Amino acid sequence: MATRWGIISAGKISSDFVAALKALPTSEHRVVAVAARSIDDAKKFAQTFGIEKAYGDYMDIAKDPNVDIAYIGAVHKQHCKIGTAIMKGGKNILCEKPLCINVKQTKEMIRVAKEQKVFMMEAVWSRFFPVYKELEKRIKSGEIGEVMHVMANFGKDVRNLLPRFLSNQTGGGVTLEIGVYPIQFVSYVMGGEKPLKVIAGGHQNTGGVEDCIGATLLYPNGKIASITASFKSDLPCEAHVVGSKGTLKVPNPMWCPEKLESPSGTFTQLLPNTGHKFIYENSQGLIYEANEVRRCLKEGLLESPGMPHSESLTVAEIIEAIRTQSGTVFPEDK
Repeated sequence: MATRWGIISAGKISSDFVAALKALPTSEHRVVAVAARSIDDAKKFAQTFGIEKAYGDYMDIAKDPNVDIAYIGAVHKQHCKIGTAIMKGGKNILCEKPLCINVKQTKEMIRVAKEQKVFMMEAVWSRFFPVYKELEKRIKSGEIGEVMHVMANFGKDVRNLLPRFLSNQTGGGVTLEIGVYPIQFVSYVMGGEKPLKVIAGGHQNTGGVEDCIGATLLYPNGKIASITASFKSDLPCEAHVVGSKGTLKVPNPMWCPEKLESPSGTFTQLLPNTGHKFIYENSQGLIYEANEVRRCLKEGLLESPGMPHSESLTVAEIIEAIRTQSGTVFPEDK
């Protein structure tokens, strides 16, 4: 039986996610409903993608008996409110990253998921790319010896493109918006272990959020990680894992990669040509995340081993430490 998806929010990332689902067999994935704040937007989205039902209220997804899981593509400031309501309505959820705006909300989302006994996963799609799986395999094989240093960066000059990213009122700031990618990469390599200490700083913009940051994370056994993120410059957008015997490199785009460079040679896994149009780079790779969700649901899992609740909380704690040390405090933090 196909996994039946309900889509919450008819924005750009939802468009790419549904386009990816449409590239998968209908015997495995079906989009049966979409909900938006405007019924007109929902109907337009439904018409574009051939979706049967369109709703003007997010909670209609929770009430629809034909929906197995809700994909939440709304802005992250709304994730906790929407996500907890949908889960209390009895539905499983895949919620876009970052899961929430702060640690307090992240803990609440996890609490409700456990209380309701529903599946919940933060949509860190990077984790399920073949390159990430190969990276993990080569680290565990001992190819580069003991991991000692992880370096990851992500920077795009978006100052004139995305006003929402640059305002405290909308939960903006570079750490939440794109810093989450190098942060989750470091956590992935470190096996989800919590850092002993986070030392960070950044520059504030006029909107009351940080627009560039640098952070050092100290881990047990002499391990260290370096993270950089910026809205002001185009960084290399790559990641390095440095071991006692060599280095693994994930080149640009490190958040949705097709290549891994290592001492034993380059691993390449090109993304499939789905024949669909996407808004964001390499969004056809969302199929890997969707297939992981289906696998978890079929096996009766309430969280994915690839992105468990505990690691969503660890990532949230690192994000909060970096942004608050950089001077960004949201009303929701108080």
